[in-house]
Amino acid sequence: MLFNSIQYILVFLPVVVILYYIMLKYRLIFASQIWLIIASIVFYSWWDPKYTTLLLLSMLMNFSIGNCFQAKIFQDDYKRKCLLIFGLTLNILILGYYKYTNFFIDNINHIFGTDITITKIVLPLGISFFTFTQIAYIVDAYKREADEYSFSNYLLFVTFFPHLIAGPILHHKEIMPQFNELKRKVLRYDNITKGLFLFIIGLFKKTCLADVLSLYVANGYCNNTNITTLEAWIIMLCYTLQIYFDFSGYTDMAIGSAKMLNIDLPINFNSPYKAISVQDFWKRWHITLSRFLRDYIYIPLGGNRKGELRAYSNILTTMLIGGLWHGASWLFVLWGGLHGLAQCIHKLYLKTKIQIPKWFAIFITFMFVNFTWVIFRAQNINQAKGIYQNLFNINNFIIPKTYNLDFIFKDSGNMYSYILLILPLSLIIVFLCKNSLEIINCININSSKKAIVYGILFAFLFIICLLKISISNYSEFIYFNF
Repeated sequence: MLFNSIQYILVFLPVVVILYYIMLKYRLIFASQIWLIIASIVFYSWWDPKYTTLLLLSMLMNFSIGNCFQAKIFQDDYKRKCLLIFGLTLNILILGYYKYTNFFIDNINHIFGTDITITKIVLPLGISFFTFTQIAYIVDAYKREADEYSFSNYLLFVTFFPHLIAGPILHHKEIMPQFNELKRKVLRYDNITKGLFLFIIGLFKKTCLADVLSLYVANGYCNNTNITTLEAWIIMLCYTLQIYFDFSGYTDMAIGSAKMLNIDLPINFNSPYKAISVQDFWKRWHITLSRFLRDYIYIPLGGNRKGELRAYSNILTTMLIGGLWHGASWLFVLWGGLHGLAQCIHKLYLKTKIQIPKWFAIFITFMFVNFTWVIFRAQNINQAKGIYQNLFNINNFIIPKTYNLDFIFKDSGNMYSYILLILPLSLIIVFLCKNSLEIINCININSSKKAIVYGILFAFLFIICLLKISISNYSEFIYFNF
């Protein structure tokens, strides 16, 4: 089920929230928890019920491993380490089978000229996210940093529907205690209101910005050999903005959905295009993934504790793994490697003590991210090559003489007019406006006059979004593929 679908917006979410608070009103605390678990499993099963078994088995396996670390028989360091390796291996094998088997076979066939064929393996929805979430749990249990939780708490922690499909990647310490806090077991209208407003902002980003930009991007990448230099730049910039609004829109809807249930998910997106370096970008983009890569890959590899050269090596290794996590393609590995290399260069630059204006640092970082998104979006190396070649083909720099605004209503073949309207708006939102969480935190719902104004504004945005969904097919989020 998609956050931007009519089923979720008008049926699933309202029913879940209403029944949850009815149960809490009658002090049915445990029943309300079971209700959220059932709702989350239904939410996941909506995509394909047969993979629900995989999710449940994965949770049972990791919960059992985590509990074993609490048992007396596993107090010996050697046994604990063996159990940890066993747990990590099982998780990686499951993820590797579903996500990388086809990639591995394709590379074997290419290198050795073989013709090995297997049935196409479907990637279970959200497997990268719930696997990483549980890896973090068993590692912390091994370190004696995880409390002994009930199985129902653990089930809700992993399956909680606002984060299950595409993150944030949760840490047990920040979420599981919330499920037992009594102050969260009452209806809070401020959380309902803020959660609803945040959800609407995310829905607007997805349906009215990201999905519109995606039309031009898809057409451009499929026809990248027949585009002008100006079109190549517009296509590149459109995808940069599409993935921004798509992912930040999803994050807003996830956090907003959880907020309506009095659960605070971690911030996962914080104006990343305002970053002053690539390192700063990764502190703002997919924050919980960056945290996982730092805590469970970079630091265990040695971090920066074993010399400068080793630190650079660890950065590159971590980002290569981060790139591969995004998908089974050498283009993702290359994308991750370029971001790792950029972070190494930035660390070297810091030693020079050279100061540059903040606006210029933001511009350089944005342009680097902008260029590397081409590799991320391209389905093959030829697509990326076609875009890059046209970016700097001065002989092909053609500016259209006219822009027919009638296109918005009639001519769907020429997208210049609409794109030239939406690009400036998108750039203003990205660079000059407050982000979603800053907007929500500034809203004073205790003031009746302001509450009415905000209510009318968000109701208007909500109606626009519903109209957009009703006249066009809603699309999956980009990060659903990872």
